Amino acid sequence: MNIGNIEFGPRPLFLAPMEDVTDASFRYICKKFGADMVYTEFVSSDALVRDVPKSLAKFTIYDYERPIGIQIYGNIPDAMVDSAVKVERACPDVIDINFGCPVKKIAGRGAGSGMMREPDKMVEITRRVVEAVHTPVTVKTRLGWDNDSKIIVELAERLQDAGIAALTIHGRTRAQMYKGEADWSLIGAVKNNPRMHIPIIGNGDIRTPQDAKNAFDRYGVDAIMIGRASFGHPWIFSEIRHYLDTGEELPPMSVADRVALAKDHLAKSIEIKGERRGVFEMRRHLACYFKGLENFKETRLKLVTLTDIEELNKTLDFVGEHWQRENTDV
Repeated sequence: MNIGNIEFGPRPLFLAPMEDVTDASFRYICKKFGADMVYTEFVSSDALVRDVPKSLAKFTIYDYERPIGIQIYGNIPDAMVDSAVKVERACPDVIDINFGCPVKKIAGRGAGSGMMREPDKMVEITRRVVEAVHTPVTVKTRLGWDNDSKIIVELAERLQDAGIAALTIHGRTRAQMYKGEADWSLIGAVKNNPRMHIPIIGNGDIRTPQDAKNAFDRYGVDAIMIGRASFGHPWIFSEIRHYLDTGEELPPMSVADRVALAKDHLAKSIEIKGERRGVFEMRRHLACYFKGLENFKETRLKLVTLTDIEELNKTLDFVGEHWQRENTDV
């Protein structure tokens, strides 16, 4: 499978862009576990046009992350074009357009999956962005706005005709948000449409290696994108890859290995962001690495409140020493 000049091996695994999750330190961790492609947090075109520093900082990328995509969203064609041109200066491997985010503050004002109600405008924005940049442009979207307007099969053809290099489809409508089950049958319908020739990437409810294998085998997608299941569990990429290659499951990650992972992630966060911000923004990840441990409430509270690096590392060492003995099978 190729996206532009980027060559992937068989059945590639992508990390989905997620706000406040897929920062550079988390992308680093996911790459270590075998993610074939990663994406930055999505960036507002309006903010990029106004040179908002926090938004500009989101597309600082590092060579070890490649291939990497920068994702933008918005509903004003000129702003989307201007922001795509600006993003291209950061030299991503892919510029991705977010037509899939369902949260109210984005979709409610017509951006993200809100664009599903204006397919003509969606196609116009896509065409203009493709024409404005030299970097491959891809799109991530949903099945439709609601159950009565699942337009993805026809829309996929139109987006392809607008010049995109690949299409990612989340198997829910905007109205579903993240509820219910993802409908992979329509993702498969797009992939098996004889008019489609670009790669189709499936997204939604990939939680286990078996889910991933089923997506490839049953629906024929070219790649899969993993989002929420990677949060607190970035080793899911290695678990899936091992299962796809061997048909066997990896043993569960030990508590000691999770501690080593948490320390590595913390160190990279501090290296990139500095001590204060690096520690603060790691809190959302630290406790999640130890889901399932019994009698963990007090220690979890420490992990999400401590600000001193030495104390954090001591607490992580305590987790490794105490819970490895008590929970060898967790």
